[in-house]
This record gives sequence, C-alpha cells and structure tokens, in this order.
Amino acid sequence: MSRRDPSWDPAPAGADAGLPRVAWGRGCFVHDSGGRRYLDASGGPAVFCLGHGHEEVNAAISRQLERIAHGYRYTFSSEPLEELQALLTAAAGPEFDAMVFVSGGSEAVESALKIALQFHSARGEAGRRRFIARRRSWHGNTLGALAVSDFSARREPFEGALVEASFVNSVNAYRPPAGVAVADLATHAAAELEAEILRIGPERVAAFIFEPVVGAAGGVLPAPEGYARQVREVCDRHGVLMIADEVMCGSGRCGTWRALEHDGVVPDIFAVAKGLGGGYVPLGATLYHRRIAAVLDAVDGGALTGHTFTGHTLACAAGVAVQTIVRRDHLLERVAREGETFRAALQGELADISAVGDVRGRGFFVGIELVRDPSTREPFDATLGVSARVGRAATAAGLMLYPVGGNIDGVRGDALILAPPFNASVDVLDEIVTLTSRAIRNALATL
Repeated sequence: MSRRDPSWDPAPAGADAGLPRVAWGRGCFVHDSGGRRYLDASGGPAVFCLGHGHEEVNAAISRQLERIAHGYRYTFSSEPLEELQALLTAAAGPEFDAMVFVSGGSEAVESALKIALQFHSARGEAGRRRFIARRRSWHGNTLGALAVSDFSARREPFEGALVEASFVNSVNAYRPPAGVAVADLATHAAAELEAEILRIGPERVAAFIFEPVVGAAGGVLPAPEGYARQVREVCDRHGVLMIADEVMCGSGRCGTWRALEHDGVVPDIFAVAKGLGGGYVPLGATLYHRRIAAVLDAVDGGALTGHTFTGHTLACAAGVAVQTIVRRDHLLERVAREGETFRAALQGELADISAVGDVRGRGFFVGIELVRDPSTREPFDATLGVSARVGRAATAAGLMLYPVGGNIDGVRGDALILAPPFNASVDVLDEIVTLTSRAIRNALATL
C-alpha cells in the first residue's frame, strides 16, 4: 500500500485527483461541486464539532476580520486570546491557567514535548531527554511528534533524523496480551511502563505521552478502567511528566472537556486541537499545569515555544465562538448522554454482521473493528483493504466516515471511526447508523 492511502494512514499526504471538489456545507452535511450531498459522520478527522457553516461562528470570524486579522502575539495581547484563555481554564480546571496557542495538533504535541524538556532543564535535570510512548500511537507530523509515534510507514522516510524514544505495548481491551485478563490489563500495562522507565533510568526519562482514547492509529481505543490512574502513580514515583495527547479525543469529543476527566486523572501537560476551533480556522493549544508554569516563569520567563501565528487573533476569535456555544448549549452533557444511545444503536444494528468484532468508544467518538473470524478475532488479510472498501461504499451512499487500516500492528487490522458533530440531531444520528450498516454490508458483499 502507498503511504498516501487514507484508509490506513491517519495523516494522508498530498491531494488525490480523484477526490470530489467540496463546494459548501451546512450543519452535518457537505456538498460537492457536482451537486452531491454527503452526511459527515466523522467530522472530517473528528474536527467539525459544530458541523459546517454555523452562523454564529461565521459571524464572530467576520466581526474579527473587520477589526484586525492578527496582532502578533509577542507584540500584543488581544481580547479574543484572553477570552479563550479564560474559557479553557474554566473548562480544563483552575490548575491549567498556562497555555500556548498554535495552529494545530502536531504543533500542540511538539510544544508539549518542548515544555517537558524545558521544565527538566530549568530544574537542573537536563539529562531527562528520553520520551516513552505506546505502540500504535499517532501524535503528529512534525519531527518531534513523529518521533513519539509508532507508525512505521510514516516514520520510515525520516528515520535517522528523529529523536530517540521508547515504546511500550498498546493497551487494547479487545486484544489483551496473551495470558493477561482484561481485568488485569491496566495493572499489566502500568507495570510495563515502570519497567521501561527503570530500564532506561528514571534520571533520563522526561515524559510519558499517550492518547487517553487512541484515535486514528487504533480505531478509537479507550484506556481500560484504572489505567490512567496507575500510570499517573508510576510517573509521579519516578519524576516523569505525564503528557496527554487529546488532539483527537479531547475538547469534549468524549463527553468531558478533558478526555482524562473520565478517568479522574490530571496530566502535567496536554495538547488539544481539532474540536477546539471546530475546523473553522486552524487552531490548537498546549496547556500545562501551574506547577510547571511556576518553574518555567521563574527560570526562563515562560515557555520557550511559539511561532509567528501563536495566539492568532482570528483563530482565537473562532475558538471563543465555538467554545462559548459548546458551553452555552450544554453540548458536552448531550455528547455524554446521546453517545451511549448512539453506540448502543450501532451495536444493535450491526449485531448480525459476523465481521463486526467490536463497537467501542466514548461520547461521540466511536470505533468499529472488522474481523475475518469473530471467535478468534483474526483480522482480514491486509491486501483486501476492507476498511477502504467500506469507506468507498459509504461515500457511494452519501456518507463520510473515517476508515482506518493497520490498527493492530501497522499492517493488519480494519476499523471505522465515527465522530459526528456534538449538535447532530437524533434523526441524523439514526441516519448515520443506517448508512453505516448499509456501507459495511455492501463492502463485505464484494469480498
């Protein structure tokens, strides 16, 4: 397969001449230049949390453009930036009043890595330079984020130029390690992390980075109960920072603003993007705990990360509009409530399809894993491209979902991701269930 194949690659490179040309969108629907309508059931790659063409967000962007598009962050503060900071602290918790705004998820993760390194240097522990991540993880396309991502085909062209990182096994309740009961998976995985820290030497480890709910690389894999808490304890025991990559699963996608709220755990640093600005203007952010901020402020005067478009005024105005609507309309509560119903409806509709091995997720973030044999959980042969087939069948039916291949080991495994807008109506959610079922059945019929 090509590295550009979006059926298995969470960040497909370049454009494809065969793609339809987008023309306009409203709500949960997108229209192409040929007049076809598509139901956007995945929010693109889990980005469009309020759908498309939201009048309030568009109006806020227009008002800001009439004033000024961007006041350079290191010359000016701005009202939108300060409003967004206040909104995010209120959503994330009072300990997160320090943040850096960037243009997207890769930059947010890159900034998280830099802040971790800077923190240890400022404390006189410059030897802490190693990061630990998990297998089947995807953290971004910048060199630092790529270095802590276990996506071999994306890494291969850049090997030799990536910073050194260590990887522990993925944490997958549907596919636990041989001999490990699901009930013991959290303890097993936390012990593996601690063993890796001790192997490297705690004095050399800067941080552990993970996705609380693995997105594109795993096909929506929530951490098992107790895992995040035990990982927090391991990190604290050895002075290792915990970085949560919530670019895809955060900003309310799982029914809580911080995905780790579900687990009752507070990270040291976390990255958000995608739903933060709803896809209206490129926007991401790295938030870090006030105890981290206190050290950086005292030694260096603040975080040593940023760029020309840090805190872009227009992007912050869009973010304020999106986050204000999410809060005002109680959309997180709705995602938590309706997400359970949505997932149950999918499970019921797909129950008679033997190839549907697992339906999982949190909130409006759902993964469907397809297998050749449900009793053994054996995947389809990778050359069949089953997830890609479903993606094509869905598009033909006017449905946009997110096909993922290689979710087991980078080569094998087929999954589908659904991530509808937070304000999707019950009727739209029902239509997604129906069309997803139809696409899976039609694609399997071609095997």
